[in-house]
Amino acid sequence: MTSTDTATTYDGVGLPARSPLIGWLAVVSVMLGIFSIVTTEILPIGLLTEIGSSFAISDGVAGLMMTLPGILAAVSALVITVATAHIDRRLMLCVFMLMLAGANFLAAAAPDYWLVLVSRVIVGIVIGGFWSIGAGLAQRLVPAESVGRATSVIFSAVPLGSVLGVPAGTFIGDLAGWRTTFVVMGALTVGVLVLLLLVMPPLPPTQPTRPSVLRGMCKSVNTRFALLLTFLIVLAHFGTYTYVTPFLEQVTDAGPRLITVFLLAYGVAGIAGNFLGGAAVTRYPRAVFGLAAGMIAAVTLLLPVLGRWQIGAVALLIVWGVAYGAVPVSSQTWFAKATPYAPEAAAVLFTASFQATFSLGALTGGVIVDRTSPSTVMMLGGVVAALMVVAAWAHFARRLTWPDNG
Repeated sequence: MTSTDTATTYDGVGLPARSPLIGWLAVVSVMLGIFSIVTTEILPIGLLTEIGSSFAISDGVAGLMMTLPGILAAVSALVITVATAHIDRRLMLCVFMLMLAGANFLAAAAPDYWLVLVSRVIVGIVIGGFWSIGAGLAQRLVPAESVGRATSVIFSAVPLGSVLGVPAGTFIGDLAGWRTTFVVMGALTVGVLVLLLLVMPPLPPTQPTRPSVLRGMCKSVNTRFALLLTFLIVLAHFGTYTYVTPFLEQVTDAGPRLITVFLLAYGVAGIAGNFLGGAAVTRYPRAVFGLAAGMIAAVTLLLPVLGRWQIGAVALLIVWGVAYGAVPVSSQTWFAKATPYAPEAAAVLFTASFQATFSLGALTGGVIVDRTSPSTVMMLGGVVAALMVVAAWAHFARRLTWPDNG
């Protein structure tokens, strides 16, 4: 940013001044892009059985639709972003949206399950590429004083995908079949592509993401802390939340409709947590990230006790939603503050670490739940989240500070 004038915005590379309204529309277009990605990524959760039965495969084999994108996203966040480092970022965002639309249409038309998996490979590439570019774009689209709020808007796509995208997709699937759901998602993605073309300014790379830049970032103690904190809290969250439905079924004794209501309450709370965290994390990064982890630790440790009752379960899920809503924006902020001179590289590390740990957490939680119980998974996740609180405190205790321009 070269100016913080409230009437015009600049992206720091000599582009013409632009209307603040257009800047905010560009922010919304990125948010809608991530909303489309998040919804597409987790859409099979609600359609898993239906898709599996249509191809005569087991739920376990159908579950590959969930594991493939996360693994590929972690890889593509590093590889694709580095390989396209000198290409205009607006063009890359549009290319990724075109790929996502194609992936959705391919899934809708796939005559064989292997083609569905091919579409999920494409989804994984899009996740890594679009997130790595889009997550750190707020500072190039709005004035400096609005960056925190704009980042919150972008990251609101995560809980919105859970609250609106997946239930709507499941509803469409129930009415018209799972293939129709993917057609609708493809059409939505085309709409986002058009919006990006209309409102997103040219975004020539300001700091190309090279392997040497990433290696240099990892030498920073602040970046290492960001990686550690993200690893611990994402491992704790996805190792437990992935299996919250079995917990509610077996421990809370809740039926399908009640579980839907509980998860909707969690999602709405997540939207609130996203904006509350985003409003405060720039000024209080350690406190917000540590508090979010502490709340997740408390919830997952208390669920085996208080989650036996429906009122206890829903109350804890609401707290959990508020806490996790602040996690993605907090993690991204830590990476950005650690390396303010390379915002895209910071977003690459954020995306890669987040997606890799997401897959690891879901896998680890699955291994544990198969051998023990959902309650054991919750308690172990609580311990890991508590370790994250200790790590955040260690950053404070060592009196570490961020670069002055972070």
